[in-house]
Amino acid sequence: MKLCVFDLDHTLVNSPLDLAAMALEIRAMFEQACGPLPVREDRYRVGELIDRCRATSAELEAAAWTIALAHERRAVDQAWLEPGALEAVLGARAAGCGVALWTNNAREVTARALERFGLPPHFDLVVTRDEMGAMKPAPDGWSVIARHFGACEQDAVVIGDSWVDGLAAAKAGVPFIAYRAKTADLERWGVSPVAHLTDLAALPAWLAAR
Repeated sequence: MKLCVFDLDHTLVNSPLDLAAMALEIRAMFEQACGPLPVREDRYRVGELIDRCRATSAELEAAAWTIALAHERRAVDQAWLEPGALEAVLGARAAGCGVALWTNNAREVTARALERFGLPPHFDLVVTRDEMGAMKPAPDGWSVIARHFGACEQDAVVIGDSWVDGLAAAKAGVPFIAYRAKTADLERWGVSPVAHLTDLAALPAWLAAR
């Protein structure tokens, strides 16, 4: 294993960030401008709402990003380091892996979170939504990572807490390790992790066994 790519929110760093509340606020803004969205059983996710805003106008897209950033800024001030996170990152480096971060957060908020916990020196590359053409579950962030490392997909692994991370990894052709991910969500989206972790500190042992 030559490259470990970590998600940020609810993987390395936890916070009260509420993506459902963010999506509701963006949806309300969009519907005020454009009328009601079709009713459906599943909630509208942040990424698809922003795609709708982008397709409508630059002004709506900018307003949606403003809402998202406000939620992220509030949450990062209350963030905490996930147990085992530092052990996982340092263990990956000790195993000879490159270490990257791949997050849908803005660079401003990502940098604040990493600096708060002294993590920047431990990453070779940080990829945020500001560097991607599209957020996860699109695989665009992997293209940035692959260009930097020249990495072969099977020499890498993505570690994340959500089907979104797993689906992005699958689309990029990269094995996925699920950290406390919801099994029902993984199955629904056809995500098949190579491992399930309930403790990030167990990652170095998994890498050694691999």
